[in-house]
Amino acid sequence: MTRPLSVALCLATLSACGGGKSGGGAPADRAALVARIDSIVSAPIDQGKVAGASIAVVRGSDTIAVQGFGRANLELDVPTPPHAIYEIGSVTKQFTASAILQLVEQGKVDLDADVRTYLPDYNSQGRRIPVRRLMDHTSGIKGYTEMPEFGTLASQKLPRDTLVTLFSKQPFDFEPGEELIYNNSAYFLLGLIIEKVSGQPYAEYVKEHLFGPAGMVDAQYCSERSVQARKVQGYDTDRVEGDNPDSTRLVLKGYIDHTWPYSAGSLCASAIDLVAWNQALHGGRILGAEAYHELVTPGTLNDGTPVRYAKGIVPEPVLGHRAFEHGGGIPGFLSENLYFPDDSLSIVVLYNTAGPVGPEAAARAIAEAILGTPPDDSVPFEGDAATYAGTFTGRGRGRPTEITVVADGGRLRVKRAEADTGRVLRYLGGDTFGLGTAHYTFVRNGATVTGLTLDAIGTLNHLVRK
Repeated sequence: MTRPLSVALCLATLSACGGGKSGGGAPADRAALVARIDSIVSAPIDQGKVAGASIAVVRGSDTIAVQGFGRANLELDVPTPPHAIYEIGSVTKQFTASAILQLVEQGKVDLDADVRTYLPDYNSQGRRIPVRRLMDHTSGIKGYTEMPEFGTLASQKLPRDTLVTLFSKQPFDFEPGEELIYNNSAYFLLGLIIEKVSGQPYAEYVKEHLFGPAGMVDAQYCSERSVQARKVQGYDTDRVEGDNPDSTRLVLKGYIDHTWPYSAGSLCASAIDLVAWNQALHGGRILGAEAYHELVTPGTLNDGTPVRYAKGIVPEPVLGHRAFEHGGGIPGFLSENLYFPDDSLSIVVLYNTAGPVGPEAAARAIAEAILGTPPDDSVPFEGDAATYAGTFTGRGRGRPTEITVVADGGRLRVKRAEADTGRVLRYLGGDTFGLGTAHYTFVRNGATVTGLTLDAIGTLNHLVRK
């Protein structure tokens, strides 16, 4: 496959971008950085895994790159333009959470009030569900995107109550506050609360109170029908029959009516829009100090276990630097919004392809090119690896989770399927090991390991040893 055309708005030098001098140093260093970023983003496009992408990399007042790659439309062979617009999926959630907290500031919402205070007709099945439990995925409500019935509903335009009735009848995954499982139903309800309390449709509220103050000129509620200038076509991937099980091809994205992602995932924006959002949100132009602290500070489960997900946003160190992050996925699109507050650095990567690779790895690779190699947070493991070996089961997102931990010499590997060779865990100290951003903390009864707490940021649940 020939290398896709990349269209640059702002590329190589400070003089071309009009920004201030950054830590990058000489123009030659700047050119090397831009070339490295180009290589990172182009790789999956060159491999035929992604149709097109847009990035915005901005450090303070220095615009390092705002660039389109690959194709906005494969059928017409249209290159991705600067300021291309994408469906951003679950990056929407930080807008919804911010809207709720604006209403808290106005005294119209109480985070500790029961959801039925604002949605009195909601079927909570006799449970008290504080609003804050909706915001950090600890409500226990059944997630609608994991329900088989949603596959049929997704392509239909029906009253929103249809969906609420559907998921509100389902058994709770757990009692409110007992665990954390990423949940789109909860954010759907938050959108309904915003409308009920503010008196405005969700789309109008975010446009007036969030997009406008942030200077997000292209952002809007997505539509499956409206024609929008610079909106890219989305693509999914499909397996190709043959000897290679990893062989895939790009296909037109699956249809979804934007009645349903709603306040959990129906916003559209350009990469530079999300930079503007980062600067406004973290610069004090959207929320006051107390509400902002609430937004970015994780809470705890009922038993005091701290969670790592805050409210629509993940405050998690990246490369040893303080960072705020959230990704998104919706048919045809994947997104990653990464912000380093101490470095005033925004890295936004948007793909118009859902799978088989995601933009998070590209965003972190770009961050490493700018900020340097991350520190090694592992410590030497000198214990008995066999102590931890076993199979652990528990709840998961939409289906039960089963993890097998095997001892491999002095190391541990974690497997999720019989044919899986397993991935090596790094030791973090005590009874905690890590894999990517996930933490595996083993639970003991005396000397015997009886369980495992899996903290994957969007999931925090307790598994028992079989």
